[in-house]
Amino acid sequence: MTFGFAPPAITSPAMITGGASRHGRLLEPAEWTAAGIPLLRNPRELVSGLHSRHGPGPSTAVIAVLGPEERLVASASFVQRAVSADGWEYRNALLARMRRVLPHDLRRRTPVRTAVLLYCRDGDERWTEEDGAWMWGLRDACTLHGLRCGAYITLTRDGWQVLGEGRGGRQPSSDSRPVRIGEVGSDPAPLTLRTGGGAAEAMRRTAAR
Repeated sequence: MTFGFAPPAITSPAMITGGASRHGRLLEPAEWTAAGIPLLRNPRELVSGLHSRHGPGPSTAVIAVLGPEERLVASASFVQRAVSADGWEYRNALLARMRRVLPHDLRRRTPVRTAVLLYCRDGDERWTEEDGAWMWGLRDACTLHGLRCGAYITLTRDGWQVLGEGRGGRQPSSDSRPVRIGEVGSDPAPLTLRTGGGAAEAMRRTAAR
């Protein structure tokens, strides 16, 4: 898949003084790259597992918290529809889900767990202002919950894309049928997802939709 950024819209004084841009509540691609977001060791496995577990459709966000060795500790999905992209609103929505499924790590000097966001949306894989607002929201929510800010992944009809890295694939996509965990899909290996703390049953109790 190709990776790029959507061309900027024509800027007017009204646009400069309104919306998320006025408050700086979005991150540009260069800012995101410069933030030193840790690379995922196996993004395809993570995306496939989250897609199997949550079956996201358009406007669905899936927040996943990873422990050491990229083991899934907790995840939650929710539909977020907004008139305009606002990182503040997205931050609050992400933080609310984090608090429901995971105790904070604010007492630790250094974060030991990482939050990753998968967002299913319309359009292609190129960066949009909505993506920038989600990036801002993820980074701020992680800071307030004592987590390390991890990758931001989009899921569209073209497939999935780790923004800022140029890594992606055609499956799963926003049109894909969710494959049950452990079931063999189009990839040569079963779509399994490692879980933190052991049993899949415990993960089912932890994951929220």
